[in-house]
Amino acid sequence: MPQTKVLSRRSVLALGASLLAAPALLPLIRHANAMTSISFSDWQPWTFRGIPPTDYALGGSTLTITASQSSSVVYGVVPTAARQAAQASWQWQVAQGVGPTDLAARGGDDRSIALYFVFVDAETAARFGDSTPSMSRLLGMRGGRTLIYVWGGNSARGTVLDSPYLRGRGKTVVLRSAGTGGWTSETVDLAGDHQRAFGAAKQTLIAIGVSSDSDDTGSVNRAAIRNLSLG
Repeated sequence: MPQTKVLSRRSVLALGASLLAAPALLPLIRHANAMTSISFSDWQPWTFRGIPPTDYALGGSTLTITASQSSSVVYGVVPTAARQAAQASWQWQVAQGVGPTDLAARGGDDRSIALYFVFVDAETAARFGDSTPSMSRLLGMRGGRTLIYVWGGNSARGTVLDSPYLRGRGKTVVLRSAGTGGWTSETVDLAGDHQRAFGAAKQTLIAIGVSSDSDDTGSVNRAAIRNLSLG
């Protein structure tokens, strides 16, 4: 005759506590699953007349950068499912980079890596759909706003500066000042940083870009970004 296993009072209490705790874990699980990975594979270049373009190796989840006295941008459209993202995360490294520069100075703002997060109103985003609008067109939109997270410059972490090119529509947020370093993880609060930088709630995230420039200082940048995700 099989034996019946009797749970002790302590076991019953422990089981009940674990069941009660389980729902509290669900938001964390959902949050982790809600992150959308961004591929660099289909990104497009934006080059500038008279300036050699930076070399970007577009390879899935990793973007490798070599800027040799050069400047240009690569960019891609944000998937529809991630356009209301409130945060972003990635890893980046700089093996060789330009020295400290003034990121608020036009023509003197070389930096190892800059990530552009471009926001527009919902109607404009819907009009573009899943197409990739020109980055120059997006940055020139009167109602658009762009957060630029930077590894470079001579300012302390957390400093917010006016972009010298975007006439109040772009703000630079310094995450790491000029220097080199191995793979480092970043997580940024897009919603909070937008409110802090522009004094207004973020709208629809439609595009992301990456730039690396060394033309003003005649220097070389060797850097990379990987595992960019939105959530």
